Parts: sequence; structure tokens; C-alpha cells
Amino acid sequence: MIIVLVIHGVVALAAPLLFRAGRTVGFGVLAAVPAGSLVWLATQYGPTHAGPGAAIDEGVPWIPQLGLSLQFRMDALSWLFSLLILGVGALVLLYCTRYFHRDDASLPAFGAQLLAFSGAMVGLVVADDLILLFVFWEVTTILSYLLIGYNRNKLAARRSALQALVVTTAGGLAMLVGLVLLGSAAGTYRISRIVALGPDLLDRGPVIGVVVVLLLAGAVTKSALLPFHFWLPGAMAAPTPVSAYLHAAAMVKAGVYLVALFAPVFGESPLWRWTLLVVGAGTMLLGGWAALRQTDIKLLLAYGTVSQLGFLVLNAGGGTRETALAGLGLVLAHGLFKATLFLVVGIIDHQAGTRDTRRLSGVGAQAPLLTVVAVIGAASMAGIPLLGGFVAKESAYTAFVAAAQAGGWWGVLGLIGIVTGSVLTVAYSGRFVWGAFARKRGVEPIAFPSPSGLFLVSPVLLTVLTVLYGVRPAPVNDWIRPYLAGFPAEGADPYLAVWHGLTPALGLTVITFALGITLILFRERVERIQGALPRVRAADIVYRDVINGLDVVAVWVTGRTQRGSLVFYLFIILGVFVVAAVGAAALAGGPAGSAAGQPRWLLADSPVQIAVGACIVFGAVSAARASKRFLAVLMVSVTGYGLVVVFALQGAPDLALTQLLVETIVLVALVLALRVLPARLWQRTPSGFRVGRLVLALAVGAGMVFVAATAMAARTAAPISLAFPDLAYNDGGGSNIVNVALVDLRAWDTFGEITVLAAAATGVASLVFVHGRGRRLQRATDEHVGSVGRTLDVGSRRLQVARRFADTDREPWLVAGRTLAPERRSIIFEVIARLVFHTMVVFSVFLLLSGHNAPGGGFAGGLVAGLALTVRYLAGGRYELAEATLMTAGQLLGVGLLIACIAGVLPLFFGGEVFQTAILQMDWIVFGRVKIVTSTLFDSGVYLVVVGLVLDVLRSLGAEVDRRGESSPALAGVGHR
Repeated sequence: MIIVLVIHGVVALAAPLLFRAGRTVGFGVLAAVPAGSLVWLATQYGPTHAGPGAAIDEGVPWIPQLGLSLQFRMDALSWLFSLLILGVGALVLLYCTRYFHRDDASLPAFGAQLLAFSGAMVGLVVADDLILLFVFWEVTTILSYLLIGYNRNKLAARRSALQALVVTTAGGLAMLVGLVLLGSAAGTYRISRIVALGPDLLDRGPVIGVVVVLLLAGAVTKSALLPFHFWLPGAMAAPTPVSAYLHAAAMVKAGVYLVALFAPVFGESPLWRWTLLVVGAGTMLLGGWAALRQTDIKLLLAYGTVSQLGFLVLNAGGGTRETALAGLGLVLAHGLFKATLFLVVGIIDHQAGTRDTRRLSGVGAQAPLLTVVAVIGAASMAGIPLLGGFVAKESAYTAFVAAAQAGGWWGVLGLIGIVTGSVLTVAYSGRFVWGAFARKRGVEPIAFPSPSGLFLVSPVLLTVLTVLYGVRPAPVNDWIRPYLAGFPAEGADPYLAVWHGLTPALGLTVITFALGITLILFRERVERIQGALPRVRAADIVYRDVINGLDVVAVWVTGRTQRGSLVFYLFIILGVFVVAAVGAAALAGGPAGSAAGQPRWLLADSPVQIAVGACIVFGAVSAARASKRFLAVLMVSVTGYGLVVVFALQGAPDLALTQLLVETIVLVALVLALRVLPARLWQRTPSGFRVGRLVLALAVGAGMVFVAATAMAARTAAPISLAFPDLAYNDGGGSNIVNVALVDLRAWDTFGEITVLAAAATGVASLVFVHGRGRRLQRATDEHVGSVGRTLDVGSRRLQVARRFADTDREPWLVAGRTLAPERRSIIFEVIARLVFHTMVVFSVFLLLSGHNAPGGGFAGGLVAGLALTVRYLAGGRYELAEATLMTAGQLLGVGLLIACIAGVLPLFFGGEVFQTAILQMDWIVFGRVKIVTSTLFDSGVYLVVVGLVLDVLRSLGAEVDRRGESSPALAGVGHR
């Protein structure tokens, strides 16, 4: 099972390479994947392989410490659904080789998505974990969104794709809550163990009722059942192969699978049964009635699919062996005949250029083989004898006749619903054949070129399977029988057969055909009756009204909250913090205090802390009262540097070093940004709401102290950090607990943090660079012309002054002398840069390599290297920054993340776990005994990510501002320093 999923994923990723040889080769290779998986499926499971009721279990450990693993299980139910998914998927991909007119650029993505969808559906039905099932469930939702919206240039396709995504995602989220509640109530998230509990699970309390409603919400939305049926006809904007696969054999079957999966558990629940009765029967009748109104044969089949899905869930969730047999029998029959009919529609549309029944005339005479295929498929849908649809429908009639005879309104109403729905099925099946193939009075026969043999092979094979299923259903009985063992046994086991004798079900079949044929013969009267009836507001219109209403509310709320005022935003955020966080801490009882129960407040550990605290307070007050931005920034930095001293006094050198470096980098970034902002902090008179801001500021400060004290006093158990020294030294191989924790004990957290850093750097760059950020910084040598007495030709009046200084052939280490005007140069700064740059770079590497046992590490080392680049930029400007960097910021970020990923995955190749550290010790001739810890590789990735982040900031807020200031008269006053 796992290898099948892996192959689907790998080949889907390689699809663009396969399509270089053309669509036939591309789709042909993709079709071979589900076809090969189907062969594997047939040889791995079944009555002749695993034995009746046996199952195949596979699992991959994920997080063993938490008991989490990726569990898969192949049983009778998942095997039957996989058979349908893989078989129809292979034929649909083969059909695509002739469906598409040309090799357009979007075909590789389409083929990859269709194959990935096939693998995701297989993963969904073989998942043996509730959360894993949900993951595959949402993957199919996303892929269906992409496939439905294949024609991205059409508004209808984009709107239909979004509609399907919203509806199915909403139901999926509701289902997720139900799955979590179910796992908690059952005491396990393994699906096989939950199903093994059976009806006993219904005694676990009222939460089971909530679980039933939430699970059915997921099934109803996924399978387009009432009242969410409208998204499936809208999804017909997708290419016909998508409709044939997703909306006949795969995606919409996911909801049916969910119902069938949990029917042995909830089948006896009245809430479960009656909900499915109302939803299933209502959908069957509504879909069938709507199908009779359609003039587009694809929409006719779409509403017919809606009707049949109601029929499927009504049987699959019935909770008895008879209904379970009928449900799975119908699943197989429906997948065969509906996929056939959709593929036929695709051929008609491809060859005739229309699907309108009012224009299609004489197609049957011009395409006899296609007509035979379509007639057999429609006959199976109608339930004509000797076809798969008839066998499955007879079992459904038999099941509900037995339920009605057993007493109770559920069986009686269900029988009335499915018989009435089947009458409509016969009627719209006849309407499909007449509308697509008949010669119509007053309509000229439409030109219909003969389709190629490869175009017909998929629907022909599906038709053959439909006939084989109808004349010999015994193998299907063997496939389904192990699944029936999960239901209570009452009397003889039910079975699928062509002939059950003269039974009430056969009599109902005769009535169904008689009424259905009557509707076909009097179709014009039926159309007039439908036209005369008052129209109920369509569900899709209601959906659009709801979405439009949400948009209006969103615009109203946004207009009143997003006012473009930073002061307003901060007031709201901090106000919510005071009310929520401080209120929660107050309700918790505040600081627990000393052993006597009274709060114990400690002002300071030493007089130095009081002095440092006074400096921090002075900086904060001065920043709030500053009238100029530069002064405000400096005062804010005073508070940051004060924290550096506090950390150092408390014995936290790593924190102090990191805070010092971060505060310095932030100070530089803010000062660079100030160059394009007005000097004064207020361009107009500040708001008069000073008292309110003062009160809020004091409340936030006092509240933060209160929350911190409450959190520190709330601990009742020994902190896990007490074990860190031993873990760091013995398991991590280092004596610097902070660094070992970052790169070893909590490496996953650090990996997430550097990913966020890379995203933040990208965000900063995107705010400044309108065009691509991948190009290198412009170097001074790129602009030289001539060889002796070279000058700059950048078209910038700001650099013209510097031309007369560029009269030397010797390449200086600092190019400031050739790129900066004399009044903007600082000889002292240039000398300092020459003295400290290389030392800072070496020191940054030292911090990286020694951080495992001494203060430092990749983060601190990267910041020091970033400061070295900052010094060189401040000394020489943007051209000097270009000279100092051999790689772009994006390349540094990418390489850093890649190295971190390699460090995480590498242990797997040696039998370890992700991010596991190895300690290597060896004797070197010169250095003696040397200990190397592999987590240093991960730390090197952190180092490069931090350097890339600083470089992105320097380029965005420094070099780019310089460039624009040189070229724009409006920014002519913006200087380098």
C-alpha cells in the first residue's frame, strides 16, 4: 500500500518530464501507474489471497514517543473502493490521450494532478488512522479544486472550483472535529479498532450524537447531498475526464466510503438512520427531478449523479447486512456505468462541438459503436436486467422490502423513496439516450466524425465490465462478503444475483419500468408540468447570497477596523490583551506566592539591577516623549541594551550575546529606514487622546508584570529544563545547554524558526523590490568603461562628482573612493572597516564552531557576520556591499535551509531518527583528540539563514534606498549615511 502511494506521488512530480514527448506518451505513462497498482491490488488481496475477512496492515513510525504512526489497512471495503479508483483512473488517463485537442502548456500539471488525485483517493480508503484519513480527505479537496478550475481563463470554471472548495472544506473541518471527538470517546484513533467496537460505542454518552452529526456533515458535503448538492453540477465546468473520474468514480464516493466505513458502528443509531433517510431519499428525488429539465447532456448526467449518490448513502448507511450489500453493489455498478456515460459525453462534445440536446440529432446513425456503449450504460443506470445496475438495484429493493416487512416507518419511507427515485432514473436515462443519439424532428443531423479506436477503448472496456457484472455477480459477492461480517446476522446471508425468483422486489421493478417508460413517452407533458410549477430558490443562488453577504459584512468590518492608523491598531491589540490575558490571569487567582499562600515580591537581586532598571525606564519614557524619530529609535535601543545587562547579571551569557547582536542589527535597520521618513515623529498635532493612551500603556505594563508573575508562580511540577544539563552533555555532546537545546534537543523548533526567518526576509524584500530579487547587487566594476582613467557611467547626477576620484588602476579593497562623493565619505569609518571586518568574520566562524561548548552558536555567529557586512556597507555604500557578498540573500537563505534539511534527513540513512545527533571522536596528529558533533551541520544552516536575513535587510533598506535616491529627484536628498 505504501509503495503504491509513493509511486503515485513520485510519478506525479515527474509528469512535466513525461509530457515533453507529447500528450500521448505523457498520459500513457501516467495511466500505467494506476494500471500497475491495480495488478498489484489483484494479487495482494481477495478471497483467494488473504482469505475471507483477513486484512493487510502496514505502518510507518512517525513520532513513536507520542504513539503516532502512519497506519494503513487493506480490508474488503477499502479493496473494493481501491479497485474502482485505480481501474477507472487508469482508463480515464488513457482516454485523455485523445480527449485534449493539442499539447498545451497546462497538460503536464493536469496529468500530474489527476494522478496525484488517484493516489490520494487510495490513501483515503486505506488509511487506518482518523487524522491520516482527514489528511487524505483534504488533499483530494485541494486537487479537485485544481482540476475543476483547469480552464483558468473561464470565470465559470474558477467560480465552480472555488464553490466546490468552500463547501467541501467546510464539511471537512466539521468532520475533523467529529473525528477528534470520536477518537477521544473510543480511546483510540485507529479506525479498525473503532469499527471493532461496533454498536457498543453508542453507549459512550451524548458525545456520540455530536460525532454522528459532524461525520455526516463531512459525508454530505463531499458527496454533494442535499442541501449541498449544488456544487457538483457546477463542477461540470471541469474537463469531461475530471467529471468521469472525480464525480462518478472517485471524489464523490469519499462521502459514501465514510458512511460505509462507520455504518457497522452507528448503523443502529436512530439519528444516523433517519438523517441518511431524509438526506438520501431527498437527494435522490431532487436530483432525478432536476435531471429531467436539462438540455445539456453533461448536466443531465451531473444531476443524475446527485440522485444516485443519495441512493448510495441511503443503502450504505442502512446498518443491516442487506443494505450494506446493496450499498457496495451500487457503488461498483454506479462507478462503471456513470464513468462510461461521462466518457461518451466527452466524445460527443469533442467530435460534435456541442452537448445541447436541441442541436444533437442523428448521432446514433453515424456512430453505432458509441451508441451501443451509451445505450448499455444508460440501461445499467436505469436498472435493465442482465446489467450491473439491475443486480445492484434489485438488492436495494430486496433490502428495503425486508426492512419494511420488519416493521417501522424507516423501511417503509425508504422503500417509497428509492422506488420513486428509480422511476425518475429510468426517465432521465431514456432522456439521455434520446437527447444524445436520436434523430429529432425539424433538426438537421449534425456532422459527427468517427472517433478513433483509442478514444473508444476506455468506455468500451467499462461497458464490458458492466455486462460481466450483470450476468455473473458471484465474484462481487465474494469481494463484499467479508465486509458484511461487521453487521448483525439475521437469517440467511444476502447475495447479489440476476434472478431471485418471483419476489416483491421484482414486482416493484416492473412498476418502476412501467412508470419510468411512461415519463419517457410523455416527456413533453412532463416538461410543461415542470415549467408550470413554481420555482424554488435554487441552492446555488442561496450559496451565492450567503457568500455575498459575508463579503458585505467583511467590507463593513474592514472599513471600521482597518483605518490606516497604527495608533488605532495598537490600541485595539493592547486593549484586547489587557481584557483577555490579564483577566484570565486574575481569574486564575494571581501569583500563588510563598508557601504561606501570600504573594512574595522581590524587588531586585542587587543594586546594579535597580540601576539598569532605571536606565530601561528612562529609555522607555524618553522614547515615548521624543519628537524626532531618530531620538525615539535610540531610546528604544537603550531599553534593549539594558536587557543585555540584565541577562548578563543573571548568568545567561548566550542570551546576553544574542540580545546584544539582535538589538544592534535592529538599530541599524531602523536607522536605515529612517532615511526615507520625515525627521519629526509627528507631522501634525498628535491626537488629544493622550490620557487614554497613558492609561492603556500603564495597564499593559502592569498587566504584563502581573501575567508574568502569575505564570512563574503557577508551576506545580518540576520543569523539564532541570534535565537539560544532563541531556545536553551526555546525549548532545556539549556543555552549552542553550545551544545544544536549539540544535539538538529542540531542533524541530529551531528549524521552524529559521523557516519563519526566511519567510520574513522574503516579505521584507517583497515590500521593497517591485521586480525580481534574484539579481545580484550591482558592483562598481560592472559600470567601468575603459581601462586607464576609468570613470563611472550610471546616469546618476549624484555620482558624477566621484568620477574625478576614480583615476587609479589599482583595485582598492574598499571601493568607496570611487563610488561615493567626497562629502559622503568617512575616512575614520573606512579605516575601522579595514581593521575589524575580517576579524569579525573570523570571530563569527569561531562562535559557530565553539557554540556547542561555549557561548555562541550559529545564530550568534550569523549575526556577527551580518554586523561585519553592515560595517562594510556603512563604510563603502551599496557597491561595497556588492563586493563583500559572493551570493545573493535568496541564495544564502536557500542554501541555509537546504543544509538544515540535509542535517535533519541524513540520520535516516544510518538507521537513526530525524535530527538525531551523532558524536564522533578521533585522534588527529596535530590537534590531538578531537570531538565532532553532527549537529554543527544544522547550526551551519542556521548561520547562513541569519546572514541571508541580514543581507536582505541591508539590501532592501540600504542599497535599494541608495539606488532609488540616486536615480529619483524626489529622493535626491536621501544619503548613504
